[in-house]
Amino acid sequence: MNATDRTLADAIVTLLAQRAPGATICPSEAARRVDPDAWRDLMPEARRVAGDLVADGRIEMTQRGETVDPATARGPVRLRYPRDRHESGG
Repeated sequence: MNATDRTLADAIVTLLAQRAPGATICPSEAARRVDPDAWRDLMPEARRVAGDLVADGRIEMTQRGETVDPATARGPVRLRYPRDRHESGG
């Protein structure tokens, strides 16, 4: 994992920790936190890093409220902590 990946992962976890239990974030929020001016360029990395966090069981990726597989999800997604876990920062 390179420095940008670590920064994105930290941003995802931090943003989720700041939300109410069950609340979601968009991967773009993490990308914006890492680079407010060039966040769009970071979107592929943000989704990939989110997928890594999903694979590690740390978060879930959803579409229309349903959990999805990051490898097959297309279009807008949201990120959340797993519903059976109450994390405070990863």
